Amino acid sequence: MEKLMDQVTALPVDERRLAEFTRVLHKYKAGKASVERRTVAAENWWKLRNTAEERKSTEGIGGFQAVSGWLHNVIVSKHADAMDAFPEPNILPREPDDRPEASILSKIIPVILEHNEFERVYSECMWQKLKTGTGVYKICWDPEKADGLGDISIERVDLLNVFWEPGVQDIQDSRYFFHTTMEDNDSLTEQYPQLKGSLKNPGFAATRFVYDDAVSTEGKTTVIDVYYKKREGMTTVLHYCKYAGNTVLYATENEAAARAMEGEAVPGSAGIYDHGQYPFVFDSLFPVEGSPCGYGFIDLCRNSQTQIDLMQTAFLKNTMVGSMPRYFQRADGAVNEEEFLNLSNPIVHVSGNLGEDSLRTVDYRPLSGNYLEMRRSLINELRETSGNTETSTGLVNAGVTAASAIAALQEASGKGSRDATRASYRVYARIVGLCIELIRQFYDLPRQFRITGRLGIEQFVSYDNRGLQPQPLGMIGDVDLGLRQPVFDIRVIPQKSSSYTRLTQNELALQFYQMGFFAPGQADQALACMSMMEFEGKDELMQQLAYNGTMQRELAMFQQYALALTQKYEPERAEALMAGITGDKSVAAHARVKARTAGETTRLERVRAKTGSVAQPGGGR
Repeated sequence: MEKLMDQVTALPVDERRLAEFTRVLHKYKAGKASVERRTVAAENWWKLRNTAEERKSTEGIGGFQAVSGWLHNVIVSKHADAMDAFPEPNILPREPDDRPEASILSKIIPVILEHNEFERVYSECMWQKLKTGTGVYKICWDPEKADGLGDISIERVDLLNVFWEPGVQDIQDSRYFFHTTMEDNDSLTEQYPQLKGSLKNPGFAATRFVYDDAVSTEGKTTVIDVYYKKREGMTTVLHYCKYAGNTVLYATENEAAARAMEGEAVPGSAGIYDHGQYPFVFDSLFPVEGSPCGYGFIDLCRNSQTQIDLMQTAFLKNTMVGSMPRYFQRADGAVNEEEFLNLSNPIVHVSGNLGEDSLRTVDYRPLSGNYLEMRRSLINELRETSGNTETSTGLVNAGVTAASAIAALQEASGKGSRDATRASYRVYARIVGLCIELIRQFYDLPRQFRITGRLGIEQFVSYDNRGLQPQPLGMIGDVDLGLRQPVFDIRVIPQKSSSYTRLTQNELALQFYQMGFFAPGQADQALACMSMMEFEGKDELMQQLAYNGTMQRELAMFQQYALALTQKYEPERAEALMAGITGDKSVAAHARVKARTAGETTRLERVRAKTGSVAQPGGGR
């Protein structure tokens, strides 16, 4: 027992190490306080509760405040643009021998993403990115998936629950990386019996959004996941520790140390993931120096939105004043107030003489058109600043009627959305790269996948990681060249296109067909023309046309061989074959008649010869 206790106390991650982790976590949380404040404020704006954010600076106005949805519409439109260009991976090999592996990965990765409902995750992260400026993905291995076989897990992470070293631009440069979750005590003690009786307070508390529901932390505890890197030899090892309070739930360093104590061989990489990277990817909208987070459209346009709302509030109040006239009445006035305010009463009684000063209308000054023009200018400023102009939403100025001019305007107005989408594509490529690395490490057993083969045919394939393991380079003389690890390039293409893009592509295909681009005999001319053009799918189409042209030339060569052999050995069929090759129907019909006539003459001559031989001695036998 004493020896066992000595082993436990000798583990690298103990209570003292956990206290150090917690101290660093509080330091990191203090470093991202401004990011958290900005994130919470942006979420409040998204809920159209910006009055709570702006009331401090507009207390003098008081009363009702208008809350318009111009900024809300900007974010909705940008999100629609992003989802129209939902990404799809195309895995490309760097070595010729890796082409089969790259081809199958291009089919399997989308299936893995579909199992993780990645379109939903992508949509949620895009909302997060547009509102707060940063979307966060987590790409990890879940050993409980696939009935205990384990599989890749991709999910969105709340920006308020992750912490990194202040001042770093890339989270991979952070000394530690923390991810916190709030979990129920009963569930924790059921999964980790060693926690029983030790969960007395929530522990570390992360910043939370202002939820619509009343969320209680009673009976819950913060579970902390900490990732950190260590340099071991020439490689960087990623270690992981999961703890709650002062209790270690799992630690890769402790597991490696325990295995070493038992005499078990520990692999060179004793970390959690062989790729050595934090399993988180940040997608920022407008980047900020010294931080992996950016700022979003709410931070960019909230000032213009506030001005619009303040002017809208003033207009509404002025309208209310003008729609309900107010009056001054002398204290000794003789007007009956109840009868005066009762609009259904045709007679109002007065006492004594009714002087001009007994009741007087309060002056009302309606706002001039300059104020309305100012409001329109503020709205246009917000739309121009955000890039959500009328052209980008499908409207064009009067007088622009040419289709090419409208397309050019829409193309120019959407460049901001395309730039943000390209940034998300770069993030998507990193996500796919992490998925490939997890497949390389954990897909030891074959998995079954349903993929879409050529021409949309459904196929079922079995796949494991043997093709991703290090491959021998061979030998030169007596020198072993060692091993190489298959590495792939990831090209991201849009999976879906907008209705306008699909219509343009369809019209372009019809134009190519009408001009004879797909005729095999015009392959060289079509390729020369397409080399000067730019459109989506150009490379694939040029490859198909070049293939068709090659097949046409080979077919013509084989036809010439067949015609030459026919003319030599069956000359009566040569004319028909020539007609079939050239496609001349009249010549083909004449050739068929001639062949039939020739056949009949031959048979008749054989019958006559046989009949004549019967009369001869020994004939007909």
